[in-house]
Amino acid sequence: MSLSKLISGRTSEVHAKRERRKEARPGELLDAALDLFVEKGFAATRAEEVAARAGVSKGTLFLYFPSKDELFKAVVRENISGRFTEWNEEFASFEGSTEEMVRYCLTVWWERVGATRASGITKLMMSEARNFPELAAFYQQEVIEPGHDLIRRILQRGIARGEFAIADLEYTIYTLIAPMIFLIMTRHSLGACVPLGEQLDPQRYVAALSDTLLNGLRIRPGGPALNSQVHA
Repeated sequence: MSLSKLISGRTSEVHAKRERRKEARPGELLDAALDLFVEKGFAATRAEEVAARAGVSKGTLFLYFPSKDELFKAVVRENISGRFTEWNEEFASFEGSTEEMVRYCLTVWWERVGATRASGITKLMMSEARNFPELAAFYQQEVIEPGHDLIRRILQRGIARGEFAIADLEYTIYTLIAPMIFLIMTRHSLGACVPLGEQLDPQRYVAALSDTLLNGLRIRPGGPALNSQVHA
């Protein structure tokens, strides 16, 4: 092989590696940002720390994300809100009973979000939302509202199929959400404050929660027709 071809080949290889590195940077920045936001909170995390952890300069960070606010929004979209399309598709194609759907929903949500680093975003929002109203409004629109909509559709499915008796649909949504938030907070900060501490088993917790919720939701022969009282 001639020297010119060797040099040309090495130059192409270096260029290809740089291109792959460039393509990888947004993902690496989002991973670094998620770690730091969860560890330190939004206010205490500095852009230069995120860049350093990702192995790039602060200037490179701002090429992809023009502000820390935009970086946080991208983290939320990457780890939570961007998955609602997938979850809604699963809802549309689910063939089992609505009881099975509720169990599946709680279990899979814990596996895909609650048991991952992304669950730290919930703790962050609970502690810092009032200090950052723009981010709170973003989180409301991107996470809370779509989450409520999906749970509402699940419960409405149970009503329509004659499986659930629900007196107040909107507030019943919170009976599914609140216990899962407790489980998240136990994982991130309440572990030292509850009797079971680190011994709390998420799988047993979700199973017990599902049993309790479904025992309250399901229609029983001769039971009251509560669905007529559902709030719009």
